[in-house]
Order: sequence, then C-alpha cells, then structure tokens
Amino acid sequence: MDPLQSIMKAYNEALFDTDRDGALKVVHEAVAAGVTPEDIVFKVVLPAMESMIKSISEDFDANLAQHFMTAQIATEVTEEMIPKFRAVPSVAGRVVIGTAQGDMHSLGKRIVIGCLKARMIEVTDLGVNVSPERFVDEAVACNAGVIAISAMMVHTARGENGCLRVRQLLKERGLDTRIKIVVGGAPYHFAHDLYKVVQADAWAEDGVTAGRVIEDLIRRVR
Repeated sequence: MDPLQSIMKAYNEALFDTDRDGALKVVHEAVAAGVTPEDIVFKVVLPAMESMIKSISEDFDANLAQHFMTAQIATEVTEEMIPKFRAVPSVAGRVVIGTAQGDMHSLGKRIVIGCLKARMIEVTDLGVNVSPERFVDEAVACNAGVIAISAMMVHTARGENGCLRVRQLLKERGLDTRIKIVVGGAPYHFAHDLYKVVQADAWAEDGVTAGRVIEDLIRRVR
C-alpha cells in the first residue's frame, strides 16, 4: 500500500472515532518519517475531511458533533503544518463569516471555518449576533470577496437585519459586484430556494460544500 494511503487510513480511523490525539499522532509520525507538510494538508487532511463529512452528512443533526470534531482537527493540523511549508502558501481568498443578527448559534459556523482554513481561505470570524453593517464594514476592511452568513432560525434568515439588509447595503455602497454573499444553516436545508428569497448568491448545506461554493464565488469576483 502507498505510504500516503496508509497514513490516510489511520487518520480517517482517528476521525471516525473523534480521536483528536490519535489523529495528531498519525500526522506527527508521518512528518517524522519524511512526509511533507504540504502532502499532509492537501493529500491527507483535506481529502479525509471531505470523505468523512460526506459520509456522515446523510443525518447532519445526528452527526453534528462529529462534523465539528472533524473540522476542528483539520484546522489544528493545518495551522500547525502551514508554518512548515517550504514556501509560504498563497491565500486562496478572504471571507468574513458570522451568525446573523438575533441569532446566537455558532456550531455550524465553526464547522465551516475549519473547512475553509484547510482550503487556504483566510477567514475573519465576526462571531454571533452580527449586524448587517458590521458584515459589510469588515468585508471592506479585510478586502474579502465573500460574506458568509449563518442563520439557524427562519426569522433570522428572512429577517430585516439578515441577508436582505446586507444585500441592500452592498447595493447602496456600490459593492454588489465586488462582494458575494453565501448563506447556510437549518432553514436552508428545509427550503433550498430560500437563499434566492433573501437575495444571497449561493447557499451551502455543509462545511465541505461551503468550501467549494466559496472558492467558486471568490473566483467570480477576482
């Protein structure tokens, strides 16, 4: 078996057991054996994360803790490996992310952040209960191409202080073509076209999908 395949198998087993220490042990032993940090991130961590989250996405709510641990481990490994890269990795893009005003849920957002960091996307986490004005102000300050808005309740997804207001502010400031909006959270799982109602550019059903969707949006605004 290819050494990387063996490493991925062991890493996947640790993820399945939500064994953080076991996953880190696999990574550290691989690096000590000569595997490059770049290969750890791009050929082990990212594929393993995508495979794991895809396999448990059929019942997202029941597996939410495992989603979270998978993303957290990926973030920790990625942040440890990046300083060891032979060349400074280029940033794939910049995103500001937060939970809509009136919404205090943060777990789903934190899962997405872990998935984005593993893709070399620079993330500014605005936290929870974020006002529309702050989303836009921070996106401008960070030179972000995407605003990611999480909402776990219908009224915060559709409310006047959520995505609809962010879109209005972008239009008022002439930023509508420069900054895209992606949304996610429970309401969008039950109404897939809701993102159109709130005037977002796209929605994502999980962290892995969010990474792909945001990469595409970043390419569109470059």
